[in-house]
Formats: sequence, C-alpha cells, structure tokens
Amino acid sequence: MLTQSKFDKIVSPEDLRKITALNNEKLNAFIADAISLCQPRDLFICTDSPADHAHIRKMALETGDEFPLATPGHTCHFDGYRDQARDPAHTAYLLEPGQTLGKNIKSIDRTAGLKEVRSYLKGSYRNRTMIICFWCLGPTDSPFSISAVQITDSPYVAHSESILCRPGYDQFKNLDGSSDFFAFLHASGPLDSHHCSTETDKRRIYIDLDDETVYTVNTQYAGNSVGLKKLALRLAIHRASSENWLAEHMFVMGAHGPNGRVTYFTGAFPSACGKTSTAMLPHQTIVGDDIAYIRNIDGRARTVNVEHGIFGIIRSVNPDDDPEIYRALTTPAEVIFTNVLVSDGKPYWTGMKAELPQTGENHSGDWHTGKLDSDGKPVPPSHRNARYTVRLSELPNRDPHTDDPAGVPLSGIIYGGRDSDTLVPVEQAYNWTEGIILKGASIESQTTAATLGKEGVRKFNIMSNMDFVAIPLGRYVENNLDFGHSLQSPPAIFSTNYFLQNENGDFLNGKLDKTVWLLWAELRVHNDVPAINTPTGLIPRYEDLVPLFADKLNKDYTESDYTKQFTIRIPQLLEKYHRVENIYRTTVADTPRIVFDTFKHTRNRLIAAQKRYGDYINPFDLAK
Repeated sequence: MLTQSKFDKIVSPEDLRKITALNNEKLNAFIADAISLCQPRDLFICTDSPADHAHIRKMALETGDEFPLATPGHTCHFDGYRDQARDPAHTAYLLEPGQTLGKNIKSIDRTAGLKEVRSYLKGSYRNRTMIICFWCLGPTDSPFSISAVQITDSPYVAHSESILCRPGYDQFKNLDGSSDFFAFLHASGPLDSHHCSTETDKRRIYIDLDDETVYTVNTQYAGNSVGLKKLALRLAIHRASSENWLAEHMFVMGAHGPNGRVTYFTGAFPSACGKTSTAMLPHQTIVGDDIAYIRNIDGRARTVNVEHGIFGIIRSVNPDDDPEIYRALTTPAEVIFTNVLVSDGKPYWTGMKAELPQTGENHSGDWHTGKLDSDGKPVPPSHRNARYTVRLSELPNRDPHTDDPAGVPLSGIIYGGRDSDTLVPVEQAYNWTEGIILKGASIESQTTAATLGKEGVRKFNIMSNMDFVAIPLGRYVENNLDFGHSLQSPPAIFSTNYFLQNENGDFLNGKLDKTVWLLWAELRVHNDVPAINTPTGLIPRYEDLVPLFADKLNKDYTESDYTKQFTIRIPQLLEKYHRVENIYRTTVADTPRIVFDTFKHTRNRLIAAQKRYGDYINPFDLAK
C-alpha cells in the first residue's frame, strides 16, 4: 500500500494528496509496487491541469529527451539506432499454464515472463523521476471511456501521451475505487549521451491480459513505450471480446456527400496502404487516424477515436499530397518530430519535396551524405519510420464531432490492402457476414522491395489487426460477425485497392482516385445509386463514376480506364481465397463453420461466372 511513511524519501505530501484523492486501492498497490521495484529518486504526478502538462514539456527539454527546434513549439526526439520500430520478437502475452491464443499469436508463461521483465525493471529508475500520468481512452464521460495510468521515467513518453491522449485524472475519480482501468509501467533502461536506450537486446514488451497491465523496458520508441497506442489496443481487444463491442485498428472519418450530408466510415489498412491518406482526403473531415472503438448503442453502431492526436509516419508528407498535415508541421504549434534529420534547427525528411541538407544530426548522431553504419549500409537522412506527433485540433479538417461522448453513427467500414493484380478498386460486400469474411478477415497485403528486400509477398493480416489481436483468431472473427448481427441495420462493408497495376507495373489508379471510391461508397450507403453484381460483391456502374471524377477531381474518366480497373479477375480471386482459407484450416483451430461455408459459396459463384464469361470478365458485360 502507498503511504508517505513507507516511501517518505520519495513521496511528498503533495504527491500523496494527488494519489489518495483518487481513492483506488488497486492503483495505490500498482504505484507502491512500481516505486519499490524501480527505485526512483522522486515522483511527478500529472493531473489534468495545464501547469502539470507544461511541466512535462519542460522536463523533456531539461533532461535531453527532446531538444527545441527553430519553429516555436516544435521539438525533436531521437530513438537509438536499433530502437526504431515495434519488436514482435520480444513482445508477448503473459498466459497461465493451459491458456492459449493460438499458433498465430506469441505468448509465454506468465510467471516466467513477469520474473524476467521485473528483473530488468529492478532499480531502473535510480536517479530519475518517476512520472505518473492519467489518461482516458475515448472521450471522457462517455460509454466508450476507459481509464488508464502510465508510469514512465521518460518525459518524452509522457509528453507524447499529453498530445495523443485525453487527460484522465478527473475521469479516474469516476471509477469510485473500481479496478476497471489499464495500467502501464515503462522504463527506458540505461541511456547513452543522446538519451537513447542502449540495452535493446534486453528490450521486452509483455502484456498481462488477466491484470490488464503492460510492462515495457529498454526501449523508448513510441510503439513500444507509449502505452496508450497499440499496447492499449491489445488490452481493449481482449476486454471488448467479453463485453460484446469492437476495438479496431481503424481510422474514423466523415465522408461529405450531396446536400451537406456527412456519412461516417471507419477503415482498416495495413501499413503503407493508404490509411492516413484516406482519412485525410481533401474536403472530407477526420475524426481519428488509427484506433476506433465501436459499440452497439440502441441498436445502432457508433464509434469514437480512442485518441485526440496523431503519431504519424512523416516519410513523403509534402505540401502537394498532404497539405493539411504539412501545414500543421510547418507552423508554430506543439509538435514532436522523431528520427528526422535536423540542420540549423529545422527538421527534414525523405519525400518532403524540399532539398535536403548535406549534413546535420539524426538518429545515428552526426550525419553527412554517404554516411555508412557499422554494417556498411547507407544511413538515410531520416529514418523510414520517422514520425510526427501532433494534436488533431491543429488540423483544419478536424470533424466537429471528434470529442462527442456519444461517438458518431457508423454507416460504412472499409478494408484495404496492397494488391497488384486481384481486387478491384472498390467493391461492396453483399451483407455483413460476407463483408467480415471476404473483405476484413481475408486481407492480404503485398510487401515491397524497399521494406523486406523481396517484392510481392502476400502477407495475411486479419482486419489489418494481426499484430495486435489478443484473443484466438477464430473468436475474433466470430465476435465481429456477432456484433453486426446484434445491430438493427449493420454498416455496409467495402473493400478498396489503390495498387492495381498493368502488365508494365504502372498503377491503374491515380493518388486521389480514392476520393471517388470513398464518395461512391457514401452514395451506396444511402442507396442513391445502383450497382453491378459480381461473384464477390457489388461494383460501381461506369455512368455513376464519370460525374464523380469530373466534379471532384476535374478528370475525364474513360471507358478504357473503367474496364481495366474493374475487370473481374477470376483466376487470381480463386487463388486468393484458396490461400486465405488454407490459413484458417491449418492455423486457426476455432474458425467458425460459417467462414468455410462462405468461402465455398464464393468459390462456386466464381467458378460459375468463369464458365459463363471466361477467366477475365469485362464489367460492361456484367452490367447488361
């Protein structure tokens, strides 16, 4: 238990007052254990007050976790050269003997895992301040609200969360002593002169589902240390499974249709497949870019953005393709840049459409053009995973209902992926069951030569959530199916594919064509336009796309373009569903029967269409 007499050298009377005001025994025990284990020099407890949040920003600069840039409010943080991304090899769920999440999800023995990670945490805060912050996942005072406490020794982590998350100290009081909260304990571990974690070989990210607690050590990269991002998503997926709602790796946005109508969509896309660029389309409004909670409220699906900021990949953000984000990153505001190139107090990154300096400082230290790392590989000016952290309130296209405690009504769900030769640019599922199974649970995304050294490898990524699922995959599919069936009228489900290529490898879609696919989906949600039946769903008619291209993109859309993009590719579709079905048959022990029945019915439809039309079906033939 936390008492001043027990920790009188660490806990001040003011600290004790802030903690006891929350009247929560589980919280007291968590904090007392962290103090005893990590052995900090002192505490800083962050309430919802602006002064406390300003103090965290000040700490980040004073400790060297961040340094100021030339633009007021802008700071930069460097992660270590080998601490630049999530670490799947050392991320695991802690399970009791006999528990399992299936072959696809990494887990270890709970007792052994706790012993190991606590051995790394022991004494890790010596001569450091323990920062204790309280946040709220989802809007405060809402059916979606989940309280969370983060303990960290990194002012950068606390500062990042102050931008990304809604303050939750007062929300914590609403728990009235309940143990219904998420807890995160993070330690940076030993640091070098640049304040980067050095013992990355001992990096561990362990998730205790039973106790809804995450332990992470020897890392500062935000994906491993900022608990309320994907670490909290894992806990939320597990909780949602038992409470009949959904926690998804999805953006939330408002698509603006005819006569001022706004229709809300969520969308799940694997990395580098157009997720953020879709959420930030011109003339649409963004609610959130990364994580959504979805609940059945009075028979209608409603959704919220879990956060109120963006931790985004900065590579290729430029004034032409991403004007709103670029403007926010180049004007005075509270922004954290990570792992970019800094020269003369200015941040630079690959793809910003500006000339990069020949020298500067980046995650590798002093940098110059042609610099090689210890393995003889070129060090890029900014890391491929370089990031920015900014509040959504800095964006002019922020939706006015972003913080609505009731969420926004969800009318459509979009699943996307990188696919060069199979799926059409946009297609609507016939119903909720086929949408979940054929669109969401069947996502594959091709890798690129730039990331893995081998192009075109199709990686299975269920609902674009494979890295974060915290329950057996079969149950995850079943939960999604059951959720839709509990609604009076479930959202329409669509697939998108922005990466179709011709035989020369040229893309068949322009970068902003996704605007048309989204707005066609918006029309379909309201049954404003008819559609063409295919073996796997419903596609647009040519005559409905022409005015959208003309009005929204000032672009002539030809019959040739339409035919190339919306040809139904039977052999590739049969191969795709065979691959995915085989994954469920061989690695997912608890796959619901309806999944295999749906694959069978779809295969039969594809074969029947193949017999009638041939391997490749012109969409105009289906429209007759």
